[in-house]
Amino acid sequence: MIILFSLLLVAFLLGVGWYSKRYRAQTAAGRPETDSEQQALATRLEDHVQMLAGRIGERNMWHPGRLKQAALYIEGQLAEAGCSLEDQPYQVQGKTVRNIVVRIEGRERPEEIVVIGAHYDSVFGSPGANDNATGVAVLLEMARALCCERPNRSLRLVAFVNEEPPFFKTREMGSRIYARRAKQQGEKIVAMVSLETIGFYSEAEGSQTFPFPLLSFFYPTRANFIAFVANFRSRDLLQQALKAFRADSTFPAESLVSPEWLIGIDWSDHWSFWRSGYPAIMITDTALFRYRHYHSSRDTPDQVNYQALSRVTVGLVGMTRRLADSTSPALAGKP
Repeated sequence: MIILFSLLLVAFLLGVGWYSKRYRAQTAAGRPETDSEQQALATRLEDHVQMLAGRIGERNMWHPGRLKQAALYIEGQLAEAGCSLEDQPYQVQGKTVRNIVVRIEGRERPEEIVVIGAHYDSVFGSPGANDNATGVAVLLEMARALCCERPNRSLRLVAFVNEEPPFFKTREMGSRIYARRAKQQGEKIVAMVSLETIGFYSEAEGSQTFPFPLLSFFYPTRANFIAFVANFRSRDLLQQALKAFRADSTFPAESLVSPEWLIGIDWSDHWSFWRSGYPAIMITDTALFRYRHYHSSRDTPDQVNYQALSRVTVGLVGMTRRLADSTSPALAGKP
């Protein structure tokens, strides 16, 4: 049985490698970005991370005042960008917490919804700069770029609360609340993208590790790329999103389609949407597989590569525009 399992695991990893190379070959890097716009974007991203992880710091149910302060900052930035906002409050341990939702209504197919989300809480004992002030910073800049547009599909930009333990994969997880309510209300979410820990990059050889060593034969061993991650049911969405990202950014991007039992594959808010039957992917720098300050007190703003993050943001804004305007049946999903 051990030999059989080992052979099946090797076959699976070979399949993953083939699949990733196939996706890599199907798309090409897009246009370069201008230096002045890129620098201004990097500065704004750093300002967001410094506010959330520097001045506010650890923000979770053990520091409810700081969690509320983070929510108010996010809300203020979104309002300043001209976004239409709504709260999604709920009770946890006798306290009120909330998801913050930007609503951008679609022009031609408003019943089809694209959700982009990032959690704004941090794990106990950590200021959470990379995990996940970086994701929230990108979400805020996406709102700045997109809130005044009218895409074909409806778009929701969501700052989720309570992604971190002990709420992860429980009914009190913010994204679980959102996804369950969407399902109950019959919403047709055709795509969900979770922005999770996306700000650390390195050109050092061996800086990228993997849950299984064999994956190093198929992926870069330098931590200089962003990763698109999906389960098998969401593989069409991943392919569309990756292609759309590369159309607007030259930043290196890799993809992984895997069973949900692979370590790390479901470690964010996209898991909640999988549970409700929606197609969903995670976009990440791979967190603990390259970032040694993951879930620690050393996850501080100075660890983030803001120039790289700004290039990633350009690609994500373009990706979101294309997903919201796409006519591809691959986004239809099976809710």
